[in-house]
Amino acid sequence: MLSPDYIFETSWEVCNRVGGIYAVLSTRAASMQKEHPDKVIFFGPDFGAHSDHFFREDASLLSAWVCRFREAHADIPVRVGRWTVPGEPIAVLLRADALWAQKDSIYAWAWENFHVQSHAAYGDYDESSLFGYAAGMTMASLYDYLAETTTPAHPEALKSRLRVVAHANEWQTAFMVFYLRYFRPQIGTLFTTHATSIGRSIAGNGKPLYDYFEHYNGDQMAEELNMVSKHSAEKQAAHFADCFTTVSDLTARECKQLLDKPVDIVTPNGFEPNFVPKGKAFGTHRAAAREALTQVAEQQLGGVVPKDAMYICIAGRQEWKNKGIDVFLHSMERLGELLYDQHINREVIAFVMIPYLDKPIRRFGKVSVIFVPYYLNGHDPLFGKSYYDLLIGMDATVFPSYYEPWGYTPLESVAFHVPTITTTLAGFGLWAQEAMPAEDTPSVTVIARNDSNYYEVVDQVARRLVHFAQLPAEEMEQVRKDAAAVAKKAEWRYFFKYYRQAYDIALKAKRG
Repeated sequence: MLSPDYIFETSWEVCNRVGGIYAVLSTRAASMQKEHPDKVIFFGPDFGAHSDHFFREDASLLSAWVCRFREAHADIPVRVGRWTVPGEPIAVLLRADALWAQKDSIYAWAWENFHVQSHAAYGDYDESSLFGYAAGMTMASLYDYLAETTTPAHPEALKSRLRVVAHANEWQTAFMVFYLRYFRPQIGTLFTTHATSIGRSIAGNGKPLYDYFEHYNGDQMAEELNMVSKHSAEKQAAHFADCFTTVSDLTARECKQLLDKPVDIVTPNGFEPNFVPKGKAFGTHRAAAREALTQVAEQQLGGVVPKDAMYICIAGRQEWKNKGIDVFLHSMERLGELLYDQHINREVIAFVMIPYLDKPIRRFGKVSVIFVPYYLNGHDPLFGKSYYDLLIGMDATVFPSYYEPWGYTPLESVAFHVPTITTTLAGFGLWAQEAMPAEDTPSVTVIARNDSNYYEVVDQVARRLVHFAQLPAEEMEQVRKDAAAVAKKAEWRYFFKYYRQAYDIALKAKRG
């Protein structure tokens, strides 16, 4: 199996916490650094002060290359430093503003060489594509520098060239694949779709993705849903990359149907245990989280919250149907009915931690719903704490997704010893069904979901929460231990092997 000398990787979420991909990359970094110390270099967009929450600049890193790059590309500012996550990998942050003047010629080049249809672009397509192109330029320059100054660890292979792989995540960085394929074909390229843009759009627009799955044509649906450019960039990156991957068997099926390209390998998402407090520190963090949750709840609800209140939450992007926010809220209403009918006198506080989703506070009997419309990165005006600092204080989480290629939020939940509810339409849910032993009170509840059983899912979510609400403390503690045991099976030390195989595929594609 071929192993790279250097790994370049890019995503819109490098040093930019937006969604689940940030968690994937930031937790995988420690395993990558352990296996390839300081040979892993991430490339991300530079948002100045916002990026500095996750990035520490270090002028001593790659300083000679930085000088060379700035002389050749003065119009593309770069900063080099460390991504401040476990493992602290090297990160290169860049701005692509200067490429806006060349946008039309870049799109013409992409059409002529890779048949990418950028003519229908709108929204974030331009900014993302130009960033991907600039990331490719930056990687090509760094590759040239390293090839001149580094002795390959494997001089017998690839005609004595460095073994370098460049990994693009999601359609936003597809232009990196095109740039390197054209200008530096000796670099092995990988492209990962964490969710196909057209599959997400079909689901998000209320169309029955699963009942008619075999009849959908990706190109046709892109025309219908005004997704031509994003779908085209993603599809062509999947076809032109040396190795095409996705995160679950669920999405692999989707890629084959909607992108007309089977994946080369499935690379499931793991978690890095370094993010979870250990020993006494765990109890301290959990107590602090519950205190913070209680303070906000009392502030928002205007009354004293009982000490035995049950805290639950949903978190993620503002995708009402895909993320199951609609199911969650209906489940809270149903939960209120069940608590009343069964004379269960326990308060439930449900937090909807969805950025930009700001709704009036709701009450369903014993169930109160509080909306938290912020990215929880430690700088929000409500909590001033990170999501992980609050997640550890929850009693349960609910992620009843309709469209979820993997499902990082339920994995994070069990990693922090919090039992979770997910569905069979989430890659993690399917994996958990195979990974966890059968038990009466599973720490991961996986509810069968399809296009026609919405209210059954609502009822099952509510009934599982009623079950948790009545468990004696010692039994609930066992459920929490079981949750941690499930998470251990999904640590990166077990899943990183799939990336080794993906690197091997990409490097062997360069042998010819």
